[in-house]
Amino acid sequence: MRTGTTPRPAAGRLDAPRPPDFRPALAPLPEAPDVVVIGAGAAGIAAARTLTDDGLAVAVLEARDRVGGRAVTVSLRGHPIDLGAHWLHAGPINPLVALGRERGERLFRAPQDGHAWVGGRPAPAREARASDRAFALADHAMTGGAGRGGGDRAAATALPVAPGPWGKRVAQVHGLVSGRPLEEVSLHDFPSMEYGDNSFIAGGYGNYLARLATGLPIRLSAPVRQIDWRGEGVIVETVAGQRIAAAAAVVTVPVMVLREGPTFSPPLPNAIRAAIDGFTTGIYEHAVLHWPSSPFTGRDRLAGFHGGRRAPPGLLTRIEGTPFHFYELDSREAEAIDAAGGGSDAVRRHVRAVLAEQVGRDRLRDLAIPLVSAWRHDPFARGSWAVVPPGHAPARATLRDGVGGRIWFAGEALSREQWGTVGGAYEQGVRAARDLCRTIRAGRPAR
Repeated sequence: MRTGTTPRPAAGRLDAPRPPDFRPALAPLPEAPDVVVIGAGAAGIAAARTLTDDGLAVAVLEARDRVGGRAVTVSLRGHPIDLGAHWLHAGPINPLVALGRERGERLFRAPQDGHAWVGGRPAPAREARASDRAFALADHAMTGGAGRGGGDRAAATALPVAPGPWGKRVAQVHGLVSGRPLEEVSLHDFPSMEYGDNSFIAGGYGNYLARLATGLPIRLSAPVRQIDWRGEGVIVETVAGQRIAAAAAVVTVPVMVLREGPTFSPPLPNAIRAAIDGFTTGIYEHAVLHWPSSPFTGRDRLAGFHGGRRAPPGLLTRIEGTPFHFYELDSREAEAIDAAGGGSDAVRRHVRAVLAEQVGRDRLRDLAIPLVSAWRHDPFARGSWAVVPPGHAPARATLRDGVGGRIWFAGEALSREQWGTVGGAYEQGVRAARDLCRTIRAGRPAR
């Protein structure tokens, strides 16, 4: 996909949105806010909590009819299921892990062992060890290449030349978790993907994030049309025509959406606009499987496949010990499906065909696929996360500087160490709020 493009709409039918499993009680907006926060995803919730704790009056405007952004938990057959973010990555540096423990949330570490299948059956121990060696070799090669301070280049260029028969699987998995094939991902980002210490949260990540929004002053279904920063402060105007004046604004809208709106008056500086437009669209989608007779035992374990014409990029099995699984689509699968007409039913047919090839059609007799995500077609997301292509690594720092001492940006796209994650978005919401607070306390005039 070329820089600055967005996925074209699917021609086929997409699944209708499901209501969130939990809706927090929200406070009304203050009459005279100090700060307007645009977006009530992880970054917006983090910014609002931080600003409120610092004694500032905050008004949060959210385009959706719910909070949480790309982290949403829905109820399926009585079980809470994450349709967006599910993993709490990078435990030692993820602020939502530490906050969850402080709050008494039911966090549990993701299992380190998984399932390896070769040729339609469980892999012998030697093949499982070969898989582990291939991933370790690739991780060392890519991490070492960036760690030596080399030039910004494609992550794929650092892959070992001959990683063995599991090499294709290594590239497939890292392409999945990067949101794009490694040829399209900056090597400078790869070491930031801290996947060795992950957690899950009982009851769903989306529900956890929604609980963090409880009591915040958030107005839902209030998309922003324009941000006017010509004066000493800002005036934020919604699509419905409401105008809110404040000293500053924190913009947490995904960068893929910022390409199209809201508008800024005056326009953003060229460097800021170029930083926004240079990201590419990361794609990572869930097909939710209800599969009681699945051959995979144990809860919350990944399954990896080698051999055959096609293999699932990712399969998370027995979520919280239930019959639910996630088939994780990568960008290549999703874009191929879209190019052929798209739609959720096309995804379902694809998933069934791939699984039949890997485990046998007889094992799918009770497989149901109740939901398929489509973040790439969501007008308030335009993708699963933002990806830095080779040569665009400085963009994150450019956006963190903000504009004119009145507009601050936050979101997963700005996180150097946790990009593409809810934890990274939350981290950047806190960072933007703290920077803004320091500016207000210093009483500096707008630049």
